[in-house]
Amino acid sequence: MRDWWLRTVLVLQHPRPVFVALRDESRESLSDRSEPIMAIVILAGIAAALASGTAGHLLDDPDYDGLLIAVWAFLAGTISGVFGYFVLGGVLHVGARLLGSHGTFRRNRQIVAFAAAPVALSLILIPFRLALYGQDMFRTGGSDAGTGAHVFAALELVFVAWAAALLVIGIRSVHGWTWPRAALVAAPVVALPIVLSLL
Repeated sequence: MRDWWLRTVLVLQHPRPVFVALRDESRESLSDRSEPIMAIVILAGIAAALASGTAGHLLDDPDYDGLLIAVWAFLAGTISGVFGYFVLGGVLHVGARLLGSHGTFRRNRQIVAFAAAPVALSLILIPFRLALYGQDMFRTGGSDAGTGAHVFAALELVFVAWAAALLVIGIRSVHGWTWPRAALVAAPVVALPIVLSLL
């Protein structure tokens, strides 16, 4: 199990060996990587929840305080993370099947999970936002509006772009496909959360 926790960090630096290791679908390997995958999924979901428009006005409601925001972030993050894990994994699985893959739904979900590691890492931005803006990051029209909001939004997009690149690398590494073929399968997986966030 320790090897898979190390790979959870390694995927950010040297992703190809991590994704190639997903080809091993023995019972032991599947068991060893289940906890790291769940950790990535939940943390990425929390990061997405805190970056959402909903988080930006939680304190407009007087019933909310810091503790309730933390509980909301965990619950909303876990739900959205697990939802994304299965839905985006399903989109990847269908796309991969259409292009000739014989991989399992489980393996395609796990590609999505490890590709989401940069989104989970984007949580490192939260302490900086809190230090600069305090509770205003959870209020409409607080001091975090304007240039600061644009800077943090741009940084969040960097993490999302990093995750999209990892997804293409993961698909290519696991399936042994060309870059264009891997990018074609990755495109709907990347596009779906963007469309949903715009809606």
